[in-house]
Amino acid sequence: MTIAKTATAFFEACETGKGAEVCQQWFHPEATFSCQADALTDITKLAAYADWMKGLLTPIPDGRYKLTAFAVDKARGTVVAAAEFHGTQTGEGGPVSPTGKAVISDYAYVMKFDGDKIKHMTKVWNDVHALRGLGWA
Repeated sequence: MTIAKTATAFFEACETGKGAEVCQQWFHPEATFSCQADALTDITKLAAYADWMKGLLTPIPDGRYKLTAFAVDKARGTVVAAAEFHGTQTGEGGPVSPTGKAVISDYAYVMKFDGDKIKHMTKVWNDVHALRGLGWA
């Protein structure tokens, strides 16, 4: 499988809330994660992030993505996917009772590969904008 296909499969599974149980087939067991957003400060492993995304779809059951860009940098073993997250908090499980508020939040995944599996992913995301839109901040 090419890194483009691996990145696509991981992105789609992660963004649709499949969690680490499904997503782990596309990353190394100790794959790391980073994001300069307060909401994700404590998450340092890609498996934990995949489970966080799964959990996000409980308070935001209509959560979905719109892919806006996808690029492969073979020389650096990196794939970048940019997207918009769309969703409305109508479910329980968020930091507050359902607000009924909707958000569109831009973000990007920068996936670094070792061989045909992801070894590290950086998420670029403005969590304050997203959380404010949902009425969580």
